[in-house]
Amino acid sequence: DYMNARRVAKEFEAITRGLSRSIPSVPPTGSLEEIKQVELWKKYIAWEKSNPLRSEDTALVTRRVMFAFEQCLLCLGHHADIWYEAAQFLDYSSKVLTEKGDVTSAKLFNDEAGNMFERATSSVLRHNMLLHFAYADFEEGRLKYDKVHQIYQRFLEIPDIDPTLTYVQYMKFARRAEGIKSARNVFKKAREDPRSKYQVFVAAALMEYYCSKDKNIAFRIFELGLKKFASNPQYVLCYIDYLSHLNEDNNTRVLFERVLTSGSLEPEKSVEIWNRFLEFECNIGDLASIVKVEKRRSAVLSKIAEFEGKETAQLVDRYRFLDLYPCSIAELKSIGYNEVTTRTTNIKNAIHSTVPGFIADGLDDEGTQRLIPRPDVSQMIPYKPKLNAYPGEHPVPGGAFPMPPAVGHLCSLLPPPQCFHGPFVAVDRLIDIFSKIQLPDAPPVPQGDNGCDTRLFDLAKSVHWIVDNEEGSASKRRKLGEDSDDEENMAPPVNDIYRLRQQKRVK
Repeated sequence: DYMNARRVAKEFEAITRGLSRSIPSVPPTGSLEEIKQVELWKKYIAWEKSNPLRSEDTALVTRRVMFAFEQCLLCLGHHADIWYEAAQFLDYSSKVLTEKGDVTSAKLFNDEAGNMFERATSSVLRHNMLLHFAYADFEEGRLKYDKVHQIYQRFLEIPDIDPTLTYVQYMKFARRAEGIKSARNVFKKAREDPRSKYQVFVAAALMEYYCSKDKNIAFRIFELGLKKFASNPQYVLCYIDYLSHLNEDNNTRVLFERVLTSGSLEPEKSVEIWNRFLEFECNIGDLASIVKVEKRRSAVLSKIAEFEGKETAQLVDRYRFLDLYPCSIAELKSIGYNEVTTRTTNIKNAIHSTVPGFIADGLDDEGTQRLIPRPDVSQMIPYKPKLNAYPGEHPVPGGAFPMPPAVGHLCSLLPPPQCFHGPFVAVDRLIDIFSKIQLPDAPPVPQGDNGCDTRLFDLAKSVHWIVDNEEGSASKRRKLGEDSDDEENMAPPVNDIYRLRQQKRVK
């Protein structure tokens, strides 16, 4: 046991080196120091999960791991993944103890997992949807449906959230646990909530179509949402996809005409709808209908400045299919096809993956924005050194020399420039005054009439000045701590009558 404890102590010291237990618990910032601390804490927790003591007591191992989690939450309390992993580990330990027959400890750990979710969702992470959904699924797995309703309703009562996704997940739970009628009641609450967005209608319609097998109810839900979200192109596209899935050509064409002729969509927002209309006609329509839709689409695109003069690029959409294009990548770029279509993500990815060595600035291989901080290089001087530069000359034209140490020290003592609010010097007027100054060729002769009498200089020359040297001045200086009346160290005068009389008496 001693050797085992000694080994674990050394491993513990090595695994916890670098952990900072005194940092405050703040929301995630994404800084490098924070990422490093998260990695160190997870490494420490994984080490505890590996059972370094090699104990066969599952409850003891679980308590050690939870102690590590509690220490981690003191510093990383705003990180949802730490709370979720802690609850998941308690749930896993509960299942292991159940398999071993320890029902009491298993129930205790299972309740602690629920308490872990409750602590997270009722304190610092009360606005975190992910933990609320995980908590609801955990309680649903324990068949506590009333508790799940309380979780969703408590989260929906928060005023400053977007409840759309919560209503969608709430409807899915109600359908799983209580049937389609309960899901319809949740959808009714979602419709009455002014914060809900179009995704609630799409989710409810698709749920009716796939679960109750009734396409008429789904059709009525889409029509109900169209009255509210007719100006939202994303909702219209979802409705179009549903009708296309049903293979109802007439209803799909009627929907296109209703949306595009109603005037509820702005030209910029209707581009994608026109693209889908053209694609729809290319798949099932004749040439006359294709040309007709293409002309109407061109008339709308002509109202948008960025699409002006791109008639050839608009023709590409008639003949393209999936990721196949009637032109090469270079030709597509030359005719400006990237700017015409709003679905530029796929074509950009195709260009990036096809052209060797082509990676857009700030984008990775998949065309997504890199999350790496970069310095501002817009004001940097390109390094083009001079040929045969003189000694002491700056090698780059226009470069600035570093300030001398004295000037740099002075600048460090001065307040920053943004602290100065005036008065500001009129540089042009100051330079103009300097340019108009008439400096004399020789210094002026001192005269009596200007306040400087030359007789003072003659008087100064006639005075015999006594110059005090360093030795005399040093002897006259008093030592530290001496009084002004102390005359022991002072030399007596030459004709001191008192001292002469004293000397005669001694003789």
